[in-house]
Amino acid sequence: MAKNDLAMQQQLSKNRMEVSFDTYDLAVRQLVDMFQENTLRISPEYQRHFVWDDVRQSQLIESLLLGIPVPSLFMATNNDFSWEVVDGLQRLTTLIRFIGDKEALNLLANKGKNKISYTPLKLTGLEKLTEFNGFCFTELPTTIQTMFKHRPIKVTVLNDKSDEGVRYDLFERLNTGGIILEPQEIRNCVYQGPFNDLLKECSKNTHFRNVVKLGAKSKESMYEEMVLRFFAYLEWKDKFVHDVKDFLNDYMKYQVTNTFDQVAYKKIFEDTFFILDSLLEEGIVRGNRKTITPVVLFEAISVGVASHLKHSQQSIDKFKLNNLLNDVELKSYTTGATNSQSKLNKRLEYVLSNLV
Repeated sequence: MAKNDLAMQQQLSKNRMEVSFDTYDLAVRQLVDMFQENTLRISPEYQRHFVWDDVRQSQLIESLLLGIPVPSLFMATNNDFSWEVVDGLQRLTTLIRFIGDKEALNLLANKGKNKISYTPLKLTGLEKLTEFNGFCFTELPTTIQTMFKHRPIKVTVLNDKSDEGVRYDLFERLNTGGIILEPQEIRNCVYQGPFNDLLKECSKNTHFRNVVKLGAKSKESMYEEMVLRFFAYLEWKDKFVHDVKDFLNDYMKYQVTNTFDQVAYKKIFEDTFFILDSLLEEGIVRGNRKTITPVVLFEAISVGVASHLKHSQQSIDKFKLNNLLNDVELKSYTTGATNSQSKLNKRLEYVLSNLV
């Protein structure tokens, strides 16, 4: 066997061992019951992407009534052994809308970020079962209701033996009914917990929003990722190698099990952005581009100021801080090929040494 062939086989075997699945055939009623019991969960990051109209939802119900196989649902096991929907949001939400009671519909509404109100699905646009059009589940004959509730759906579950990185990779790879999630939206699904809640809270801080300019169409998750970058580079800069996404993923994975001082984290964040908002009239911007905050410049300025606050009692010089935004040397560390340990250290050290 050639050297490259052996390397390929070893790499394939290693990565295959990190993925472990279980497969089940669950009745429609079981899936809806699991949702109501909170043992099957839909992340708010996904819920706001529910886009199927009533006709498309009705077509799924028609397929199940006719016994036509439908694509399997894909879940991931959480730390508490509940399941998280990875692929199948549209199908699962349709089932809940169709056979779920008022309690289930209210629970579905409360799961979403946008608090969408859900009503029972009334079948429409059916081409085979035309007699069913205009009826909701409770209006169907009892025998048909029972038959539908017992219809099996294949469910594939990434179990707890799989690596967390595999879980992130699956959220990223699986295109859920046309849904493309931003990297931070995926992290919000995969790495849930107190630290993730802290990111969301900090991202709404008024001083932070005054300083960071991301554009009117930016998603909330983009602000959340900026907060993540702030904490990750402040605490873990020595662990950064090259890949930003993996670095941020690893930091969030660490924070899932880390017992952190939430008060201390909030204080350094709030103190940093209070000062930045007070001293930078236009926020963290460069040159004539006053509406966009360059990400790497944000990291350098915010982490530099936070590091100063943690280790020095001296007041930050407003003039020097503002000059840093367009400083030629700092620009050389924050543009071009910036994702290296040396460039990261240089820009953070440069900011830190030019604040007072």
